[in-house]
Amino acid sequence: MTGPAPIRVVLADDERMVRTALRAILSAEPDLEVVGEAATGAEAVAVVREQRPDVVLMDVRMPEVDGIRATEQILAGLAGPPRIVVVTTFENDSYVYDALRVGAAGFLLKRAEPDALVGAVRLVARSDTLLFPAAVRALAAEHARAGRTPPAWVGRLTGRESEVLRHMAGGLTNAEIARRMGVGAATVKTHVASVLAKTDARDRTQAVIAAYEAGFLRGT
Repeated sequence: MTGPAPIRVVLADDERMVRTALRAILSAEPDLEVVGEAATGAEAVAVVREQRPDVVLMDVRMPEVDGIRATEQILAGLAGPPRIVVVTTFENDSYVYDALRVGAAGFLLKRAEPDALVGAVRLVARSDTLLFPAAVRALAAEHARAGRTPPAWVGRLTGRESEVLRHMAGGLTNAEIARRMGVGAATVKTHVASVLAKTDARDRTQAVIAAYEAGFLRGT
């Protein structure tokens, strides 16, 4: 019998030394496989289209096409796109926030320990959670416009959908939400789909960002 297929990863960073270090860390793990590298955002889009990885580690600051636009192009242009984790030097980088808004699953700091890097890749590849929800909250609070009128979708959420959205913002997976609410996983999946539709979000990251910006999660 064989185990599950390894998680396929593409590395996108304009610094060769960074890519080399990331490759060494990930390739040491039996369940992870680096299947491609890119030095620019344009190269990243091309490599992802060719290799169809499960996860992309995407530097946000790259020449030609930056990580934000590359993330947007990958998510909009592929059916069943990979999970994208943006990698940055500073956690309050405005580029990170923009990447999250277009659908990145989360972000990592370049100074992260190897175990944190490996764990993050596994987490986003095999679950529906977000990376660093607390940091996402801080970024969203920094970029939210004070005094804005809440969008109409806030009033259209049912009580259950509101509860699900708050759990999503806390970084819980669908299975964890189901246990917390005492309902089936299929029910949670239905609520998540409804939340995405009402917030006009492509994925749960965008929905959570929208919720923070709308003031829906203030104080959460």
